[in-house]
Amino acid sequence: MRAMETNGNSPPIRVVLADDHYLLREGLRGLLESRGDVEVVATCGDLDSLLAAVDEHRPDVVVTDIRMPPSGGDEGIQAAARIRDASPDTGVVVLSHYADPAYALALFDAGTARRAYLLKERIDDVDQLVAAIRTVADGGSVVDPNVVDRLVDAKAHAEQSQLHELTPRERDVLREMAEGKNNAAIASSLFLSERSVEKVIHSIFRKLGIAWETAIHKRVKAVIVYLADEP
Repeated sequence: MRAMETNGNSPPIRVVLADDHYLLREGLRGLLESRGDVEVVATCGDLDSLLAAVDEHRPDVVVTDIRMPPSGGDEGIQAAARIRDASPDTGVVVLSHYADPAYALALFDAGTARRAYLLKERIDDVDQLVAAIRTVADGGSVVDPNVVDRLVDAKAHAEQSQLHELTPRERDVLREMAEGKNNAAIASSLFLSERSVEKVIHSIFRKLGIAWETAIHKRVKAVIVYLADEP
């Protein structure tokens, strides 16, 4: 539960930050806290201390590296799965060096709500990182645009891909949708009306053979699963 108020408006988003590299962890803490709308309540360097911090502080969001001790494998993904069971209202933003869609799919395996997958190269853009934190705190989901682009491009090069049936406008909307944007945000980004965006999304789902979903996080998963599926 958020306990403080920021500038008389909404309370700050309470974050637990996990990364085994001390300098990066502290640098990221400084960036986030410089915004004023994020409060870092704990920092951790491994999976066990991260889970303990979540249990103690019950943060709104966890921001975690994908690889940490003890194994240096996919601890961030493991943490997200365990946090979903133990603290389902806590969002998780996983930071990774890897644009491999398999990691994003593993993160979203049990559901995309309150989950984000960002590449570490994005963390110098604090506005984008905070936007992702805010999105998952509000129940949404985010996929790094570079991961989406890789998925779209790989799928489009397949000879039998249904992406060949999409118009350039539909592919633009597909990328925006897969990044977790709602219709209003897509409309603003692409200079369209919300009604036009809705029509385009209906056309995309029809062409790709995906069942219509109104919930943003379900739309994200549907699109990512489609794009990552082997032709």
